[in-house]
Amino acid sequence: MTWNIILSIIFLGIGLSMDAFSVALTDGLTYTDINKRKAFFIAGTFGVMQALMPLTGFWLVELIETIAGNVAGEKAGDIASLVVVWLAFVLLLYLGIKMLVESIKEMKKPLEEKCERKFSIKEVLFYGFATAVDALAAGVALHAGLSSTTTVWLHVSIILCLTFIISLIGLFLGKQIMRLLKGKYEIAGIVGGIILILLAVWVVVSHYLPL
Repeated sequence: MTWNIILSIIFLGIGLSMDAFSVALTDGLTYTDINKRKAFFIAGTFGVMQALMPLTGFWLVELIETIAGNVAGEKAGDIASLVVVWLAFVLLLYLGIKMLVESIKEMKKPLEEKCERKFSIKEVLFYGFATAVDALAAGVALHAGLSSTTTVWLHVSIILCLTFIISLIGLFLGKQIMRLLKGKYEIAGIVGGIILILLAVWVVVSHYLPL
């Protein structure tokens, strides 16, 4: 394992964590009861998910190659990459449209009927999965040459740490932007919904037109 490979893993981790950053930014914008414990839980969830998916993809290809050979493993990897990209698109698009519609409805309610968006463990776990599912395809890339069965654990640990740190930054920025909006949570929800919709589109675009 060379420093070039470590550097490649770092860049891969940063690229993968951008999805988590966008959603963490949205959470910072829209959750009204974020504290340090909840922020660390959100960032930790996103970090674990972003590490778990590439690890799963790596060992899936390894298993198929062991059973059916290298060609089968490569084909399975290509199919998995395509499926998870579109799955991520559907999940993120659904979450974005849902947040957008709910925020618009909140704007139309009388002030006394409006409700703030509260932290939800179930929602955070779902967001973590939605943002990380396309990282399953990164496991195929790791298996193609960046990682071995011994180094993959170190590599996914690097991805986990980077995602954790970048997610915390996203949460912090979201809270700062929310202060500028002076408690206008409906506007924050609309912004968050738009971010998620754009992220869904970006997942597909970046798959077919890698930069």
